[in-house]
Formats: sequence, structure tokens, C-alpha cells
Amino acid sequence: MIVDLRSDTVTRPTQEMYEAMVSAPLGDDVLGDEPTVAELETLAAETLGKEAAVFVPSGTMGNQIAVLSWTRPGDAILIEQDAHILFYESGGPGAHAGVVTWTLPSDNGAMDPNHIEDRITSPSMHTPATKLLCLENTHNRCGGTIIPQEKMRAYREIADRRGVNIHLDGARIFNAAVAQGIAAKEIAQYADSVNFCLSKGLSCPVGSVLTGPADFIQRARQHRKRMGGSMRQAGVLAACGVYALRNLVERLADDHARAKRFANELSELPGVHIDMATVQTNMVMVHTEKAASDWAERLYDDNVWCFAVAPNRLRCVFHREIDDAKLEQAVCVFRDLSVS
Repeated sequence: MIVDLRSDTVTRPTQEMYEAMVSAPLGDDVLGDEPTVAELETLAAETLGKEAAVFVPSGTMGNQIAVLSWTRPGDAILIEQDAHILFYESGGPGAHAGVVTWTLPSDNGAMDPNHIEDRITSPSMHTPATKLLCLENTHNRCGGTIIPQEKMRAYREIADRRGVNIHLDGARIFNAAVAQGIAAKEIAQYADSVNFCLSKGLSCPVGSVLTGPADFIQRARQHRKRMGGSMRQAGVLAACGVYALRNLVERLADDHARAKRFANELSELPGVHIDMATVQTNMVMVHTEKAASDWAERLYDDNVWCFAVAPNRLRCVFHREIDDAKLEQAVCVFRDLSVS
């Protein structure tokens, strides 16, 4: 039995999703008459408390379209130094939007509001105008950590005072919401635009949704077209998103519980260390005394798959396809390897 902890992107559709795909009414989204895509976009906007939404093929495209839609070439954006937009999107802000990127350190993904305020620049003959603050909640490279609501509120106050928009890379915003026992719109209220992934913990095969004000979404649609992201009978995919938003959000708590159980078990093993304060949602960062790449190779040989994300750090991600039996199998393999 393979225990695939590489990412929550490996989740496959549920049987109900397959059935929804088969029965979904279809049209042509490029021509504006795709009913199932329209249903998904309306539901997504309502769920996050935004005016409108647009369905995009990937989270990366959604984030890059957001940067394009809020800025002009030569503007500046502020972003956490290990953010997905910066680290995993192939230099998109510079390549697509032509923006200057200022990076800031953080405490598990949460930047210091004072550092943000100090780094905002006004347009002049010498300095770019800071137009956008990019946030990530939960934060991938920090291990699925949550930006506290009080920090989100502080960011909003600064942005309003300084005339800066906020884009939230909320790829896993529903993990953040479920973990805090709040609705996703309570997090989204502090951002002008929010992008979230359907293809991670929500188990959809493909797709993300970018939400925000109606005029922003209209600009986003044009950028989506320009980037080749407009799709035709996309309702086949959107049907999965509709099902997921209505049925699979609350179950994310099961992934969080298993991640914490896994972390507790591994914290007692020799040769590894886990900062339990960072185990907040569905990820566990396992710090290894020996090379993480060696650990990953040996784990793979024993049918436990995970990524070495740093020289001495493994990332293990829990999702719908990891049940209690697979959790125990992973713990047993880690236990055996730790003493071998």
C-alpha cells in the first residue's frame, strides 16, 4: 500500500465528482454561456464574500493574473520572502507584470505589520509606487501555518491608509478557516482579491478560482484570455468544484487531526525533530539530522512518499486519501528507519 504524502494535489475526484462531471450541463465559457462554470464562480464569490469570480486552470495562473490586474509595469509589490508567488511561480511577477518585488521575512508566514509599513514606497522620480501587498494563508513553505486574524486585520488597516491593495494567495484558505473554526469569508474580508485552489485538499482534478471586485474580475478575464487560460466546456471540471465547496470543506478537519497525530508520533523518534507549533493544518515539516534526501529515498523504497524540501527537512502532507491505516503505516516506516 502506497502512502503518498507528497502533496494534497495528488487527491483524485470522489465518485460523486465523477457523477457530477457526467451530468453537468455544458456550454462554451469563452463565449460566456457555460452554466456550470457560472454556477461555480457565483458560489465561490458568495463563499468568500466577494462580488465576482473567475475560474482558472491553476493557482499559479490565478495569482499571476491578480498581480497583473492590480499593477502596471514598474510598480512595486510587497511579499513574504518564501511565498509561493515568489518561490514557485517561475518568476511570474517580473516576467508577466514587470513589477519590482520587495521581500520581507516573517514569523511562520506572518509578516510584521511595521516592516510592511516601512517598506511601502510612494511614486517619485526615484522610487516605484507600491501598489500591492501579497499574502499567503496558509503558508506552504512554513508548513501550512496560518496568518492570525489580528495580523490580517492589521494588514488591512495599513493597506487602506497607504492606498495599497491586498491579494491573498489562499490556495488553502479553507484549511485556515476550518482550523480556526471560522468561515473562509472571515479571512477573505481583509483582502481585495483571493485566489483559492480546488485541486488540493478539496480533491478536484484541476482548477482554481480567483475572486474579487467585479471590475477587477473583468480585467482578470482579459488577462486569462491573453495567457491562454480560457477554456471551452470547462463545466466538466467546474462541476467538481461546485460539489467540493458544498460537501468537502468541513472534512479538512480530519486531515488536520491526522497530521497532528503523525507529528506527535514522530516527535518521539530519534534522528528527527518537529516544531509542533507549526503543525496547524494538514502539513508536517520533519527536520532530520541526516540528509533529508536520503530519508526520502529510503521512505520511498518502503512505499511512503514525501518530498525533501530542504537539506534537512521533509514535508508530509495529509489529505482525503490518507486514512488511519495509511497514517499508521507511515509512522511504522519512520519508526523502523529511525533506528536502522
